[in-house]
Amino acid sequence: MIEKNHKYKPVLAVLLWMVCLAPGMVRAAMEIEITRAGLSALPIAIVPFGWSGTGEAPSDIAAVVANDLQSSGRFRALDRQDLVATPDSGAEVKYANWRLSGVDYLLIGRVDHVRNDDYTIQFQLLDVLRQEHVTGYNLSVRNGHLRQAAHEIADIVYEKILNEKGIFSTRIAYISTLGQGDDRVYRLQVADSDGQNPVAILTSKRPLMSPAWAPDARRLAYVSFEDTKRSAIFIQDTRDGSRRKLISRTGINGAPTWSPDGKKLAAVLSHSGNPEVYVIDAETGQASQVTNNPAIDTEPDWIDKNTVVFTSDRSGSPQLYEVAVSGGRAERITFEGRYNASPSVSEDGSTIAMVHGEGGQYRIAVIDRPTGLMSVLTEGSLDESPSFAPNGGMIMYASESGGKGVLGAVSVDGSVKQRITLKEGDVREPSWSPLLQ
Repeated sequence: MIEKNHKYKPVLAVLLWMVCLAPGMVRAAMEIEITRAGLSALPIAIVPFGWSGTGEAPSDIAAVVANDLQSSGRFRALDRQDLVATPDSGAEVKYANWRLSGVDYLLIGRVDHVRNDDYTIQFQLLDVLRQEHVTGYNLSVRNGHLRQAAHEIADIVYEKILNEKGIFSTRIAYISTLGQGDDRVYRLQVADSDGQNPVAILTSKRPLMSPAWAPDARRLAYVSFEDTKRSAIFIQDTRDGSRRKLISRTGINGAPTWSPDGKKLAAVLSHSGNPEVYVIDAETGQASQVTNNPAIDTEPDWIDKNTVVFTSDRSGSPQLYEVAVSGGRAERITFEGRYNASPSVSEDGSTIAMVHGEGGQYRIAVIDRPTGLMSVLTEGSLDESPSFAPNGGMIMYASESGGKGVLGAVSVDGSVKQRITLKEGDVREPSWSPLLQ
């Protein structure tokens, strides 16, 4: 987090978190508010799924799908009170009535209780204007995975209509805190992409920071200060909870990010006396130095398996540079403004998100690598920690609203904006997982 009363300095990038994480803890799921929707949001009707079983359905699949699609800003879901009918099979659909309601697409389905905790979900996506079936599936699901199945349905609908990968089945990691001073507790949280089902996978009395997902969407690397003598980079399995210390040398051990193949991490170490970028073997912890400059080099991210981008003040102010992981001369890639830091690279390596500072305002911007053109996407005064969605369409970041730490999300063209808040507490340093395998 960037403190309000002074400008960010890369030399402090790792250490600032020790003193400026805001108090508060995630006690409830996040709430997503669309603050700007895309001008071409597609109208879609999502009918409550039929149910065959005793009592009420264990999960409202249609509501989860509707919330997912609407939260993307690319779809406008018809309110339930405006639905002209509630069919759960294609044979019941009267296309003329749905055309009059102004929707382009219709999603219908049903949930059947098979036995014990086993369920079957059937759904169909229909093109109202063309009066034709687009896609449909039968899913066998256990009770505890019904919401995840709903996210998968939303991903299918999103991809079939927009021809882009959906991201609703992904997860987010973030840091939350509770208490003040010696009573402060830090939590590394993992939640669904919509903020639901938050789970604290690690709780510590000492600062936690910089969560980063591995390409397998299972392992997380992060920094812990639980050893009072020095920081350490850990790797933790989010499924079974197992973790191990990767590296803990004198000085800074910070800002880990995974290589595209999941075998290495780029990180910042300062045991030599100056913060430099290193590449670390994820199994052995063996570290190879990448940069070697009297300036402060920090915040690396991978462009591809051979190249990293990082923040350095070697030109007199924080700017982004690219360098081969084998070392050599670094090339400066940002020139607009005196402050560009905290890079996050899209999966295809074509776009880099960053924090752009101008006139005391810190906002999320992107630079197109082929052209070098930069665009500022957000309008806050203290936006930070950008993290790309795995499909490259959205960027999640940390911000402040009403003196409270919140998350935001913005599309790469700036047309869609979201605010993601907690009913209680603050949240910082988001990291968006890759697509689940």
